[in-house]
Amino acid sequence: MKKVIFTEKAPAAIGPYSQAIEANGMIFLSGQIPVNPQTSEFVEGGVTEQTIQVFENIGNVLAEAGLTTANIVKTTVFLADMSLFAEMNAVYSKYFEGDFPARSAVAVKALPKGALVEIECIAVR
Repeated sequence: MKKVIFTEKAPAAIGPYSQAIEANGMIFLSGQIPVNPQTSEFVEGGVTEQTIQVFENIGNVLAEAGLTTANIVKTTVFLADMSLFAEMNAVYSKYFEGDFPARSAVAVKALPKGALVEIECIAVR
């Protein structure tokens, strides 16, 4: 059985997908981009500011499910360019305490709406 997880404190899906789905105690979060849910606009600034907003969005979706970033077991980071990795990584590291989740990080040709970073993750109860 699966359950849709939705919060107005994160950007609404811009296509035929859910913010997150829970199945068998696992929560699969769709990729989050740096959209401020109050304005529906990208945050101003570079990859640092965008990564902060992405994690705010992730945190809000997880909170709707009663979880935090401590429940994340796997992330996938998509970057517009690998030259952004160190700056993204500096922000990323601040959102986890203790053991870090498993992670993949890749550069892609383009991200939705011209984002510099998108992050998807899997969390467990």
